[in-house]
Amino acid sequence: MAVCLWAVELDDTVPEEMVRRMWENLPSRRRARLERQKNGEKALEALAAYWILRRALEEQYHWSGALPPMAWTEEGKPFFPQEPAVYFSLSHTPGGVLAGLSAAPIGVDLERTRPVHPRLLARTGCTGTEDFMASWVRREARAKRLGTPVELGAETPLGPEERLWQEEAFPGYYACACYTECGEPRCFRLRLADTF
Repeated sequence: MAVCLWAVELDDTVPEEMVRRMWENLPSRRRARLERQKNGEKALEALAAYWILRRALEEQYHWSGALPPMAWTEEGKPFFPQEPAVYFSLSHTPGGVLAGLSAAPIGVDLERTRPVHPRLLARTGCTGTEDFMASWVRREARAKRLGTPVELGAETPLGPEERLWQEEAFPGYYACACYTECGEPRCFRLRLADTF
């Protein structure tokens, strides 16, 4: 199976029925955490991420119904314990979601362009906002693939099997996927309304 990515722009308004169905789709552990989220925009991002994961699994594996049972590593990386050959990664930021599926460990990150403090530029060795954003999504995607914390400082060289896909997912959004499979990932770009 090739690496598949779903980059989804979030709509300004989401129909109530869609929000209800997204809540029903959430894994119970995530639901309990999200019910405490007071920021509606952040809650919608997380809801949309799991909704897109479910839709991606339908498209790629023809699975139907709810998400398979999920578990989390000690470091917090989610996985499907009953589906060891299916790897996924999720990222969400205000206005967008990125989901990735692979037959091997994968990490994805999506970030909306934002101002960067000069101290953070200095700590990462980046020369400006664009350089930092491109570097940050690489760091996040690589860390997520391994299930490790993001490291600051100079970026380490890619490992012999590490591959990166990096593009602007949509205007103003930096995206990266880190994976080990051969071949170029397929990326589907959608709006959230297209998935309902």
